[in-house]
Amino acid sequence: MTTFISHRRVSFDFELLETFEAGLSLLGTEVKSIRNGQGKLEGSHVIIRGREAFLVGASIPAFQKKNVRTDYDAERPRKLLLTQKEIIELEQKSEKQGLTIVPIKLYNKGSKLKLEIAIAKGKKKHDKRESIKSRDTGRDIARELKYKM
Repeated sequence: MTTFISHRRVSFDFELLETFEAGLSLLGTEVKSIRNGQGKLEGSHVIIRGREAFLVGASIPAFQKKNVRTDYDAERPRKLLLTQKEIIELEQKSEKQGLTIVPIKLYNKGSKLKLEIAIAKGKKKHDKRESIKSRDTGRDIARELKYKM
C-alpha cells in the first residue's frame, strides 16, 4: 500500500472520530497525476447530496498540461464510491453539530485508488495548544530516555 497524497494537518486541526475507505470516480489523467504524487487534499471536505457523496475542494491537476481538454477543472467535485449503508451513516453523523467529513489520504489498494475519509470534530485553539504541548513533552521524554541508555 503506497500513500500518494496525504493531508498532513488533518490530525492537528480535527479530532478524528471514525474512519472510512472510499473509492473515487476519476479521469485517466487524474489517476496518472495522483500516482505521480501531484494533488492537494488541504482545504477539501466531503459533502452528501441526494444519497451520493462528493469530494469537494481537492485539487488534482491533469497529468500532461498540453494534452488536457480545454474545459478541464482541477477542483471539480469528485464522486465517492461508498455503499448506501455507509452513505446513510455518514449523513446521519455529519448532521450532528460541529461534525464534518474530511479526507485523510489517497492511496492504492491493489490496482485501485482509495481515499481514507474520517468523521471529524474541529479543534479549538486551546485544544491545538494542548496537542503541541503533549507532542513536545513526549519528544523531551524520548530524548531523555535515549541519553540514559
